[in-house]
Amino acid sequence: MSDSPEKTESSTRAYGRSVGLLTIGVGLTGIFTYAYFLIASHDLDKDSYGEITVLWSAVFITVSTLYRPVDQLLSRHISEHIERGETDVGPVRVAAKIQACLAVAFAVAALIFKGPLEDGLLDGNEVLYWVFFSSVLFYAASYYARGYLAGHQQFGLFTTLILSESVFRTLFAALVAFGLLSGQSWVAMGIVAAPLLSLMVVPVAITRRSRREAEERARYAEQHGEKPEDFDREEREAREEFSMSHGAGFVGSVFLIMFSEQVFLNAGPLVVSSIEGVAAAGFIFNVLMIARAPLQLFQAVSTSILPHLTALHSSRDPDSEREFHHSVRMVLLGISAFTAFTAAVVIIAGPKLMQIAFSDKFTYDRAGLLLVTAGMGLYLAAVTVNQACLAQGQARRASIRWISCAAFFLVWTLLPFISDGNLRVEIGFAVTALLLLLLLFVIYLRPKGIAEDVPVEGSSEAIEARLAGLEDTSP
Repeated sequence: MSDSPEKTESSTRAYGRSVGLLTIGVGLTGIFTYAYFLIASHDLDKDSYGEITVLWSAVFITVSTLYRPVDQLLSRHISEHIERGETDVGPVRVAAKIQACLAVAFAVAALIFKGPLEDGLLDGNEVLYWVFFSSVLFYAASYYARGYLAGHQQFGLFTTLILSESVFRTLFAALVAFGLLSGQSWVAMGIVAAPLLSLMVVPVAITRRSRREAEERARYAEQHGEKPEDFDREEREAREEFSMSHGAGFVGSVFLIMFSEQVFLNAGPLVVSSIEGVAAAGFIFNVLMIARAPLQLFQAVSTSILPHLTALHSSRDPDSEREFHHSVRMVLLGISAFTAFTAAVVIIAGPKLMQIAFSDKFTYDRAGLLLVTAGMGLYLAAVTVNQACLAQGQARRASIRWISCAAFFLVWTLLPFISDGNLRVEIGFAVTALLLLLLLFVIYLRPKGIAEDVPVEGSSEAIEARLAGLEDTSP
C-alpha cells in the first residue's frame, strides 16, 4: 500500500522537529565537553592536561573511524526496512556481529601494540592506556545504540544518550575540582565512564520498541488472522535476506568515508608540524577549528537526515521523491546562510576574535580565515549530499570519491606547490571540499548510474542491490 502525501509531509515536519531537538542536544553536549576540558586545564598541570588531550584525541579518532560505519549501517537499513513494513531483525543482528568483530579486532591490536601505545602515545602512563583501551571498547556499544535509536528515529533517547555521555564525563572532572576525587587518573576516568554509564538509556529504548512491536503484531494478527509462527517465519526470512556480506559491504564503504574525514580534519596540522614545526601546527589547528566546531554541531543534522532520507527514498508515495530533494535543498540553503554569516563575521572581526579565543600568540590572516570558512561551507554541503547518496544506496560509489579526495588533499599538502605550509593547507582544504562536493553531487543526481546495470524494479536483484548499497558497482 502506498503512503499518503499527508504521511510524507508529516514525516518531513517530524524530521524538522528532530533536527531542532538534536541541535539543542548536541549544542549542550559541546558545552559540557568544553566544561570538562576547562575544569581539567585548571585542576591539572600543563603536562598532565596535555596527556588528557592526547588521550581524548586518540579515543575520538579511533571510535569515529572504527564504529561510525556500523552506526550508519543501522541508521540507514533499519529506517529502510521499517518504511517497507519489514522487520528490522536482519540489519540489527548483522550490525551486532560486525561491531563485535571490530571491537575484538581493536582489543587484539591494542594488546599487541600495548608498548608503543603506552610509551609512545601516552608517555608511559599505564592508567591512561587502560582508559584508552576500555573506553574504545565501551564506545562500540554506544555507537551501536546510536545507530539503533537513529534508525528507529527515537531522537529523544538519542539526544539523552549523547548528552548523558558528556554530563558523566564532566562530572568526574568536577568531582576532582571539588576535592572529592584527586589527580589525573580520575579526570581520565571520566572518558571511560561516559559511554558506559550513558548506556543506561538503551534498555528503555529496547523495552519501548519491543512493547510497541508486540502491540502492533497483536493488532495485525487479530485483523488478518495471523499466527505467531507466521511472524517467526518472517524474521527467519529477514535474517537470510540481509546477510553478513550485505552489512560488511556497507560498513567497509563508510569506513573509507570516516577515514577520509579524519584525513581532512587532522592531516593538515600533522603535515605542517613535520615541515614547519609544532608552533605552525598549533596555528593551523586553531584555524581549522572554524571547520571543526560547526561540524560538531552539524552532527545533529547528519545523524537525523540519513534515516529521514532513506525512508523517503524507500517510500512508494508519489510525493516522496519531491520531499527527498526538498529536504536536501533546505539543509543546503541553511548551510549557505550559516557560511555567509560566518564569512561576514570573519571579514568584520575574524583575526581579533581568533586571538580572543586562542590567545594573541599568533597573528591571523583574514584571507586565510575566509578560505577555511569557504571550505567549511563546502565541506558541510558535501556531508549533506553524502548522506543523500547513502540513502540512495550509493555507499561504494561515494566512498571511492571520498578516499580519492583524501589522497588529493594529502598530495596537495605534502608537495611544495606553495612555499607557505599554512596557506597550502588552507587552500587545499577549500579546493578539496569543492571537489568532493561536485563529485558527490554527480552521484546524487544520477544515483543508478548506467541504465543497463540497474535491476528490474521489484526483482530479487533490485531488493538485494538496494540492501547492499550496490545499485551501481561502477567506481
